[in-house]
Amino acid sequence: MIYDFDRVIDRRNTASLKWDQLKEFFGSEDVLPLWVADMDFPCPEPVKEALVRRAESGLYGYTIRTGEWFEAIQGWYRRRHGWDIAKEAILSSPGVVTSLSLAVELFSEPGAGVILQPPVYHPFYDVIRLNGRQVLRNPLRIGENGLYEMDFDGLERLMRGGAKLMLLCNPHNPGGRVWTRDELARVAELAAHYGVTVVSDEIHCDLVLPPRRHVPFAVAAADSGAPHVSLHAPTKTFNLPGVQSSFIAAGDPAIRRRLNERIRALSLQMQNYFALYATIAAFNEGDEWLDQLLAYVKAHIDFAIRYLSENAPFLRPMPPEGTYLLWVDCRALGLDPQGMKRLMFEEAKVAFNEGSMFGEEGAGFVRINCACPRSILEEALRRFAGAAARAAQPNMR
Repeated sequence: MIYDFDRVIDRRNTASLKWDQLKEFFGSEDVLPLWVADMDFPCPEPVKEALVRRAESGLYGYTIRTGEWFEAIQGWYRRRHGWDIAKEAILSSPGVVTSLSLAVELFSEPGAGVILQPPVYHPFYDVIRLNGRQVLRNPLRIGENGLYEMDFDGLERLMRGGAKLMLLCNPHNPGGRVWTRDELARVAELAAHYGVTVVSDEIHCDLVLPPRRHVPFAVAAADSGAPHVSLHAPTKTFNLPGVQSSFIAAGDPAIRRRLNERIRALSLQMQNYFALYATIAAFNEGDEWLDQLLAYVKAHIDFAIRYLSENAPFLRPMPPEGTYLLWVDCRALGLDPQGMKRLMFEEAKVAFNEGSMFGEEGAGFVRINCACPRSILEEALRRFAGAAARAAQPNMR
C-alpha cells in the first residue's frame, strides 16, 4: 500500500507529550512543535490492525514473550542489518533509557566516571548523574566535511585513566552521524584493551538515510573481545514510543546474567500486553512502510537544508546520515541558550530543541524534528528563518 505522510492529523487533546503541553513548556498554544523525537505519522497499517485485534479480545492478562516475538526480532535484524542475534542474547526491557540506567548501575561503581560523547541525547547525562556517577566528556569534533567525528586520542586518555563504562550513541543523536565500521572497530579495540564496557544505544538504527548503512556495534566488535551490550527498540522506527517495547542484545553470558537478575529484581521482566503484538507486526510486516518513510524523510531533510541555505544562509545545518533530526548551527546569531529559546518560542513561534540541553558543546545549535507533514515543516522553517534573519541583522552589519 502507499502511505500518505503529507496528511496532517490533529494530535491535540490526545494526551500527546509533543502537542498537549505547549503552554506549559513553551508559553503559548500557537507554537509549532518540532522537538521531541516523535513522528506525526500513523504507524504501519499492520501494526494498527494487530493492536485493534488485541484490544478487541477484552482479556488483558499477564503476557509472555512467545517464540514469534524472538523470531520477529531476529528476522528483522538479519534482513535489514545483516546481524544474526542469538535468541538467548535477547532480553526484554520497557525502554532504551531504562536499559541505559540499568547498565550504568551494573557496570560502573558509585562515584565512578562514565564516558559519553557530547553533544549527545540528554538522558545520557541523567542516567549517569542520577545513579551517582560522574560524566566523563569525550567531545565530538566537527571535521572538514562539516560532520562530527570522534576524538580517539581523547577517548583513549579517558579509558587509560580508569573509566570502565562508555555510553555510545549509534547512530548519533542529535548530529545524525552514522558511525562507520572502522570507527566502531576502533572504539571496540580501545575498549577491549582497557577493559571498558560499551553500551551502544542503537534506537535510530533503522532510520539511516541512503546510501549509508547502519553497522551494529556488536558486528564491528565481534572479534575484538570488548565487553558490550546493544539497546534496540521498534518504537523510534515505527512511531510507537507510547507502546513501551525495547530489548537488550547481550551476547556475553556473564553480562546477560547480571542484567537479567537486575531486571527481575525490579520486576521489569513482564511483557506489555500490547507491545508484544505491535513488535511482531512491525518487524514482520513493516518493511514497506519504512522504505517509504525513509524516502519521505530524505526529501524532507534535503528540502530543509535547501530552504535554510536560501533564506537564512548564516544558519548551517549539519547534513544527517541518519535519524529524522536536523542539527543546525545558529552560532552566527550570537545568542545564549535563553536568547535562543526566546527567538524560537516567542518570536518565531516554533519549538525546536535548544542545543545546550545536549551538553555545553551544543550551545548555539538547535535540533529540528523533520518527521512531520511537509506543510508543517515548511511553516516552521518559514517562521524560524524569518525570525533568525531579523535577529541576525545587527550582527551582519
